[in-house]
Amino acid sequence: MSDLFDQVTSGEDIFTKLLAKIPGFQGYIERQNRRAADKLLRDTVANEFEEVWRRISTVQSDLTAQGALEYVDDMESAAIKYRQFIDRVRNASYGYSGLFDAVKINEAELAKIYQYDLTMVNLVDEANRAVDTIESSIGTDGLPAAIRNLKSLATKAVDVFNHRSEVVLAQQN
Repeated sequence: MSDLFDQVTSGEDIFTKLLAKIPGFQGYIERQNRRAADKLLRDTVANEFEEVWRRISTVQSDLTAQGALEYVDDMESAAIKYRQFIDRVRNASYGYSGLFDAVKINEAELAKIYQYDLTMVNLVDEANRAVDTIESSIGTDGLPAAIRNLKSLATKAVDVFNHRSEVVLAQQN
């Protein structure tokens, strides 16, 4: 997570660095940088899951072409869950207005948010492996279990984002 924050802050211009020396302004800059890092992270996660979603669509087409129509609905169910997740991540309020205000967020809540972020990033790899397994299971008895795994990972992704949102909303109240 610090890599994203470092990436955002490394692009600061000389003016921003100068203003950081003004008392009270540093906190404002840090909040803005955290908001930008949050947006960058969410866009990255959404883009990577978008690729997973495209792969699922390709597998659905392959299943249809091979006459394995009994599995297409289950794949569509997973695709819908991933689409829901992608849309929620991409369209969440950018920076969560007020989220990083010094008086409203503490290190414990920030650590929870970062843990949820890390889980979402790790779920991309798990979802890609699940699609790999489905592709290699087409025509075998392992296909239904592989599809169930993909669906459970989709549910987990939505749940992780919901829990992250709960932490954010709790801080806004």
